[in-house]
Amino acid sequence: MVESTATNGTVGAGTATLGSGAEAAKSHFTKAVEEALAGARALGGEAQARAGEYRDILSQKKEGLADEAKVRSDEYKDKAFSFANDGKARASTALSSIGQLITDNAGVLDEKVGVRYGDYARTAAKSVQDVASRLDEKSIDELGDDAKEFVRNSPAVALGIAAAAGYLIGRILK
Repeated sequence: MVESTATNGTVGAGTATLGSGAEAAKSHFTKAVEEALAGARALGGEAQARAGEYRDILSQKKEGLADEAKVRSDEYKDKAFSFANDGKARASTALSSIGQLITDNAGVLDEKVGVRYGDYARTAAKSVQDVASRLDEKSIDELGDDAKEFVRNSPAVALGIAAAAGYLIGRILK
């Protein structure tokens, strides 16, 4: 703060000096504020430009990751279908083998237990072989649709089968 001291009646001269000093300080302060605002605008513009660059980099990486995820998802889907088809083929082969084994042993049942039990075995073998051939004929998608339909029609049976399978798997892994 600038103070003016009046001595010997020269008050007018001190006031004139104070007035021009206040105007100079005000002008200097205004220029400093304008420079600060211009600097802030420049920094804001630079920050927006950098944010735009980072946004572009992030967008490119995001697109790259999305494309990579899609490719990997397709690869894993193909592998899963391959494993499912292999499993389906093995299950079909196993069922055919079981059906053939039962058919081969039906004669022994005829001799040892009776013809009626041998006929039961032949009927069971034919059913098992029919299941194996239907399994071979259907695709994985059709089998999935059949499973969904079975669960919708017989939820209690499906739940019982799932519980039994879980119990057996638990016993096997124990």
